[in-house]
Amino acid sequence: MKIKIIALAAAALSATALPALAHHSFAMFDNQKEVELNGTVKDFQWTNPHTWIQVVVPNDAGTSTSEWSVEGGNPGDLARRGWKKTSLKPGDKVTVRIHPMKNGTNGGSLVGVTLADGTVVGR
Repeated sequence: MKIKIIALAAAALSATALPALAHHSFAMFDNQKEVELNGTVKDFQWTNPHTWIQVVVPNDAGTSTSEWSVEGGNPGDLARRGWKKTSLKPGDKVTVRIHPMKNGTNGGSLVGVTLADGTVVGR
């Protein structure tokens, strides 16, 4: 009887772990490429489970802009690397390094951020 209870508990634990692992997939990002975005912060969302940076990036001619959604780590991990919820503010000029989306849409996974004055955000 004790073995059955342990086996059922292990099965239940395994079943709940799969969705958690699936949530943290970064398969949609091209980790073999790194892209630099030079633009302006529209919004910085210090939220769980992941932070988000919305960056407005002008085209090469400066005649139009596009908005990029950049997924960062969770606030706890970023805080341990020196980030704060006030690290980025709307209007900040930034260079954001990302691993871009594999499908070519305007988004990516955060690699790093440098402010216009050369300050590197976090480590």
